[in-house]
Amino acid sequence: MFTSIQMVAAAVLGQGGAGASKPLVPQEEQLLTYYIALFLIAYILGVLSLWILLIWFGKEKIRAGQKEADRLIEVAKTSAEQEIKAAKLEARAERERMLDQFQKETEGTRNELKEIEKRLTKREDNLDSKLDTLTTKEKHLEKAESDLNTRRQKLSVKEEKIDEMFHQRQEELLRVSGLSRDDAKREYMSGLEEDLRHEAGQMVEQIMTEARESAAEKAREITLIAIQRYAAENTCEATVSTVGIPSDDMKGRVIGREGRNIRAFEAALGVDVIVDDTPGVVVVSSFDPVRRAVARQTLEKLIQDGRIHPGRIEEVGEQTRKQVEKEIVEEGKRASLEANVPGLHRKLIDLLGRLKFRTSYGQNVLQHSIEVAYLCQIIADELGLDGRLARRCGLLHDIGKAIDHEIEGGHPHIGYEVCKRLKERDEVLNAVAGHHGDVEATSPYTPIVMAADAISAARPGGRRESLERYVQRLEQLEGIASQHQGVRQTYAIQAGREVRVIVDANRIDDASASKLARDIAKEVEEEMTYPGEVKVTVLREVRAVEYAR
Repeated sequence: MFTSIQMVAAAVLGQGGAGASKPLVPQEEQLLTYYIALFLIAYILGVLSLWILLIWFGKEKIRAGQKEADRLIEVAKTSAEQEIKAAKLEARAERERMLDQFQKETEGTRNELKEIEKRLTKREDNLDSKLDTLTTKEKHLEKAESDLNTRRQKLSVKEEKIDEMFHQRQEELLRVSGLSRDDAKREYMSGLEEDLRHEAGQMVEQIMTEARESAAEKAREITLIAIQRYAAENTCEATVSTVGIPSDDMKGRVIGREGRNIRAFEAALGVDVIVDDTPGVVVVSSFDPVRRAVARQTLEKLIQDGRIHPGRIEEVGEQTRKQVEKEIVEEGKRASLEANVPGLHRKLIDLLGRLKFRTSYGQNVLQHSIEVAYLCQIIADELGLDGRLARRCGLLHDIGKAIDHEIEGGHPHIGYEVCKRLKERDEVLNAVAGHHGDVEATSPYTPIVMAADAISAARPGGRRESLERYVQRLEQLEGIASQHQGVRQTYAIQAGREVRVIVDANRIDDASASKLARDIAKEVEEEMTYPGEVKVTVLREVRAVEYAR
């Protein structure tokens, strides 16, 4: 090994040559040994230094990693705390929102319960007053029964005396007149029958007069009570069939290239769109009020969105149609709940909801039906009838107007067929079919619905007609009838749907009365503009009055 080291040293010092070697002297060997020792020491020191440096760098890297890990842990803790705080805030906000929603729902339920409690209190007060009235009447009846028994006893005694006197007089008359008993009886009965017939005629005339007066007074009282107890808001609504356009550029986008968008809109929604020179307005026209409402809302959404093309039109139209159908069901349920008419068929609820989009002379038909239901209940309660059944009749009386644009015939007949198919009661069917007098009333609820319908339509603010025009129309109707010869008095009733003409019986006979009714009806058709029809009734009455002095 030493020899190898020497050789290496010789090679390093350049003392060796190719193919020759020179032996080293002792000093050189010592020097070489010294160099080798230095080299080994330097090598060892270098290795040790490198090892120490590697250990030091490893520890520094570990410290840096530890610091980075601590920093990441701290960041993660901070982020977690922030997320926890945000989650707590979000949970608190959600809790407050749910608490507000619950309070609103609770408040609505509380208000509904208060309304029900008010109605129950009113009904209880009515029952108490009726009970007091019945108690008073019962006392009067007991007293009257006692008086009647007393009078019956007195009459029995008088009858015995009269019978005895009658037999005595009869024997005396037979003896004086010289007639047989049968002949005298026939003659007496003949005179008695004539007197009784005359007195009966007078009594019937008096009873009929009193009955008419009391009936008119009672009807007037019930009508006033119904109007006073139901204080409704004005129900007039205008049917909006125009859509505002913000600019002419938007109007051009609605029309589309060569009218492409308008044609797609009309084909998708089944309406007519009228675009004229009127600035800022597009008119939507359709005989179906629901379809017109869908088209109007669809066009408003398209204008607001700004993207108008056939595909978008179909998409928005379908969305709007679903929204309107949902709204129809909700409105039908709301009307049933508001009018307190439970147990309606699903089809009837849908038809009631459709009435929200239908107006009659400016009056919303759904609100009118609810109003008629309330009025029917009030009138029925005053008459001692079933208020629940009256409400049902009133709510459904105009149900045919929801589909009268789809089926031929008047809305009373259409409503009757729908209710009959859905197994409604006979009273409801008769009220629906006869509330305009088209069929004969077979239950007391039909005239109640007729009266409530007239009150709702005729009250000021009920329909789009000013009070001055309303009064002028009634005066014109009475004026046309008063122009004819033989007319004494005229009365326009039922909000101008009927005019009653009282004529002089000495100047107008039965045949002339029929002709007079036709002439007045013809003049009304020619000179007046009115909704529906006007009934002309000519009354010719002969009264015979005598006074006993």
